[in-house]
Amino acid sequence: MMIRILFVCHGNICRSPMAEFVMKDLVSKAGVEDQFYIESAATSTEEIGNPVYPPVRRKLAEHGIGCAGKTAQQLRDSDYGRFDLLIGMDKANLRNMCRICGGDPYGKIHAMLKYAGRPGEDVADPWYTGDFETTWQDVLAGCRGLLERVKTGEDS
Repeated sequence: MMIRILFVCHGNICRSPMAEFVMKDLVSKAGVEDQFYIESAATSTEEIGNPVYPPVRRKLAEHGIGCAGKTAQQLRDSDYGRFDLLIGMDKANLRNMCRICGGDPYGKIHAMLKYAGRPGEDVADPWYTGDFETTWQDVLAGCRGLLERVKTGEDS
């Protein structure tokens, strides 16, 4: 069974592509990449077509993870039907995701840090904080928790 995951943040150049490529790395290392389809998208149009922000590329590269070719794309209402889980990085992302998707009738939209055992908390945007390490730690914890939940069948 294929599990389709879409990570979402404001611009799709920092947090959500970080999560996309961390999750791809984790499922690859777990030997289950054939069971996952993973992408990321933005709630805004501000960065559409732009590559992953250079400090994020460097942070991923520090951990041996590449993100070549990724450019920002916008979340569309049709993505709600295409993905099993749509994971936002902060409360504003979640509100915008529900607005774009016309609600969340199937309970597919979740907060990233819920999977790190920190429901209600946001992954801080390093575009504003400049703290890419904290964002890395949050994203990694969220992705690890998500992979565990999916492996045990608790994907919501």
